[in-house]
Amino acid sequence: MTYSKHLIAAAFTGIFVASAFAQNVTVSDAWVRATVPGQKATGAFMKLTAKEGAKLVGVSSPAAGVAEIHEMKMDKDIMKMAALPNGLELPAGKAVELKPGSYHVMLMDLKAPIPKDSTVPVTLVFQDAKGVKTNLDVKLPASAQMPAMAHDHAHGDHKH
Repeated sequence: MTYSKHLIAAAFTGIFVASAFAQNVTVSDAWVRATVPGQKATGAFMKLTAKEGAKLVGVSSPAAGVAEIHEMKMDKDIMKMAALPNGLELPAGKAVELKPGSYHVMLMDLKAPIPKDSTVPVTLVFQDAKGVKTNLDVKLPASAQMPAMAHDHAHGDHKH
């Protein structure tokens, strides 16, 4: 009986640690670029803010055969895209933006088109300073372009 009590205690502790750490990283402004039939890859974008330092070390999605953390950067006059095999650092308290032309999640070998206004489940894998890994499941809305942020576009008096 003692053995099963320890297992249950360990399971509850693991759940608590996972949810406590998952709350360390907040995800905002998340979206995935909608695709057209035949398109086999797309990008996912978001802002990640860690209360305590962490690292985005992995990503997966049932919508894609392969999912990777990528970086786009200029190398001389050429834009190059490459996977980040060691993950993406999330400094404490600083928002790290994954956006077109910069860091992003690449979803490849898509299993089906991703239509506009659908949602794509994605699992983000974070690692804290102690090396503990935690998964965070998010659902990303599909859009043809970056969703507009809420802005007031009033520009003086307009006569209609």
